[in-house]
Amino acid sequence: MKKLLFLFSLLIITGCNDRTTQQSSTPKSETQKQQDSVPNFGIVIHGGAGTILKENMSDSLEAAYKAKLEEAIKTGHEILANGGTALEAVQRTINVMENSPLFNSAKGAVFTNEGKNELDASIMDGKTLNAGAVAGVTNVKNPINLAYEVMVNSEHVLLSGKGAEQFAKEQGLEIVDPEYFYTEKRYKAMERARERDKEKTNKTAFYDPFIKDEKFGTVGCTALDKDGNLAAGTSTGGMSNKKYNRIGDSPIIGAGTYANNKTCAISSTGWGEYFIRGVVAYDISAMMEYKGLSLQEAASEVIQKKQPELGGNGGIIAIDHEGNVAMEFNTAGMYRASMNKNGELEIGIYSE
Repeated sequence: MKKLLFLFSLLIITGCNDRTTQQSSTPKSETQKQQDSVPNFGIVIHGGAGTILKENMSDSLEAAYKAKLEEAIKTGHEILANGGTALEAVQRTINVMENSPLFNSAKGAVFTNEGKNELDASIMDGKTLNAGAVAGVTNVKNPINLAYEVMVNSEHVLLSGKGAEQFAKEQGLEIVDPEYFYTEKRYKAMERARERDKEKTNKTAFYDPFIKDEKFGTVGCTALDKDGNLAAGTSTGGMSNKKYNRIGDSPIIGAGTYANNKTCAISSTGWGEYFIRGVVAYDISAMMEYKGLSLQEAASEVIQKKQPELGGNGGIIAIDHEGNVAMEFNTAGMYRASMNKNGELEIGIYSE
């Protein structure tokens, strides 16, 4: 009887193994074969984080944001799919958002207290750790392009104001009249902020609760190309009603932008003063490199724990050297999108 049971069990196991072998040897479809043969690549973007609530968004405006996010990310994805570099994908993707009045960057930039648009941007190459940034420019149509020129055609990392504008002219970049950046929406936001200034009894603007929603709309992009190289870029108009030529985290390498092929590429959006203090972009990379955390673990630790403990809010988008993606934020919403090598697109606005 025992022998019979043993033989019966053996037949079952053998049959299971045969079925497993047959299943594992099932030929892949041609589409699967093609996807597997393509080197990994991907791209992630953001259009700013903040108090972005469904009930405050019209259907038409929501559709406009989603359409522009899709246009931007598909621009970069096509470059990557065709073998282009992460740096090129980041630059061209950000150009799409810089040229749209929907975002607080270039064409849709916020106004300073003086009624001007002062633009900041940065870009970083994860392969070489080379980087370029600009701050306080007022007549360069696409600040991210100027940041790129600083990176590749100068011995510096960060240029500002008139000097950066002079460098832009020397590099042949498109210069526009400052009126180009005017949008009615942003100008009215600045006027409202001015009125709040007059009403305040405490003139210490740093602690003004309205600041939290006066600086969102920054755009950013991170990408991994087929050669395994990472890049990140960020572009912004800064904080509405800002004074004294205030500069936030967007042009600060390690705070607003960071890329390292060993770990990840990061672009930040949020309350710049806190992101600078927390060195947010580099902190996420460092936690991956030195503590062995995954991208998602490091991003969650920094954005959901360390930044709130400091008092800062905002978010980041990131991609690591293996193509894993993080879109982490501690606000009510963040305009965001990601796209992988298979062309799978994810677009989000709200926290849920």
